[in-house]
Amino acid sequence: MKIKIKKLRADAAMPTYARPGDAGLDLYSLENYELRPGERKIFDLGFAMEFEFGYAAIIKDKGSLPKNGGIHTMGGVFDAGYRGEYNVQLINLGNEPYKIEKGQKIAQLIIYPIIIADLEETDELSESIRGDGRFGSTGKKINQN
Repeated sequence: MKIKIKKLRADAAMPTYARPGDAGLDLYSLENYELRPGERKIFDLGFAMEFEFGYAAIIKDKGSLPKNGGIHTMGGVFDAGYRGEYNVQLINLGNEPYKIEKGQKIAQLIIYPIIIADLEETDELSESIRGDGRFGSTGKKINQN
């Protein structure tokens, strides 16, 4: 799949795959910033993208940020028709401030195939084993007969 990337800022770092076969494109901070505990911040990435319909670009965590600093992405779905600047929203769920440096990997972008559903309104849904069971509906322990 070809993806077109347009730099919107001269200092924007192009997304990159760290290794052949990696699922996620690394995304890089354009600024130095100290994210305080409980704080959320949007980091603009300085580029826009174009890819085919039938796909979506989804922001995911870098494995080391939640593990080492409690830093988590607040998600983000970029549809194929979006042509604006990409960004990453981070939150510090840790107990200490976390320093983010310009050029640091702060998230990853994964391109997923998607299905566009054909929605049909109805008054009834078919029965299922789970039914309307919510949280904990399958129990807390392994069923050992």
